[in-house]
Amino acid sequence: MRPFTGFEKGINFGGWLSQCDHTKERYDTFIKAEDFAEVKNRGYDHVRVPVDYELFANDDLEFHGNGLSYIDFAIEECKKNGLHMVLDLHRTVGFSFDPGHNKEGFFESEAYQNFFYVIWEKLSERYGKYSDMLAFEMLNEVTKKEYCEPWNRISTECIKRIRKNAPDTWILLGGYYNNSIEALKDLALPYDDKIVYNFHCYEPLLFTHQGAYWIASMDTSFRFHYKSSFRTYEELSHKQLCQAFSGFEELDPNQCPDERYFERLVSEAVRVAEERNVPLYCGEYGVIDLADRNDAKEWFHDFHAVMDKYSVGRAVWTYKEMDFEVAKDL
Repeated sequence: MRPFTGFEKGINFGGWLSQCDHTKERYDTFIKAEDFAEVKNRGYDHVRVPVDYELFANDDLEFHGNGLSYIDFAIEECKKNGLHMVLDLHRTVGFSFDPGHNKEGFFESEAYQNFFYVIWEKLSERYGKYSDMLAFEMLNEVTKKEYCEPWNRISTECIKRIRKNAPDTWILLGGYYNNSIEALKDLALPYDDKIVYNFHCYEPLLFTHQGAYWIASMDTSFRFHYKSSFRTYEELSHKQLCQAFSGFEELDPNQCPDERYFERLVSEAVRVAEERNVPLYCGEYGVIDLADRNDAKEWFHDFHAVMDKYSVGRAVWTYKEMDFEVAKDL
């Protein structure tokens, strides 16, 4: 499979320019120059920088560009520290991966879609010259499967417009169910040879999201060990997540997750990427900070082993706070 060179081992700067209160104080203090140096010192080769449209636009479909200096800053610090960078549009007008943000209408509104194109025309015009170290991620985590067809149409049109300003910049493309592996086969065929298929992985969700306050069915006091039997995963997933546990079919229900579990989990992604000759990238993965530290280390070990085996680039969620802060030794 084609490697995504320069984006093999990364980390997210979640909560800086996205999923935040969007104040100057937040932008100025949450991530500083020394954080880029720290990322480099930890052995990462790139950062994924999520940004919300509020940084440079408003709900009246006006592009004000006021916050672009922070993207400029991120690029310059990455260059200074020998890092690559993914610029991820985490939210756009009318859409968010999180229903709690109350952003709706993007997939139904021609006006919202046209403004989405304007956003990327502006960003690609400003940042297309950094194609040696910068990649574009058009939109984070499309949600409903019913959005698949319109998203393929929208994303293809957006790529065409980006290419006028950034002909050789890598563009990351993910699909429905929040960048699920299942969605990869239904993505539009690669527009050109600089497209990357992108997925996210927080499986097994019962372990990585144990005690998560934002999951309505989850008991916030619930704690769970990674090396539990698949049978136990199945039983407790119904109770804590109100959904079935999948991904262990044909494995012994008395066994526990290990590298084989992730092998099965990503096999479809690898198949699609190889068939279409596109690099594969996992833009988010991680373990909630409530989990046992040794359990988290085992989870990362197994996941990383499979990502390395298939040359899948990755960016862990996340550098700081956000309930998923990654320790230095992980």
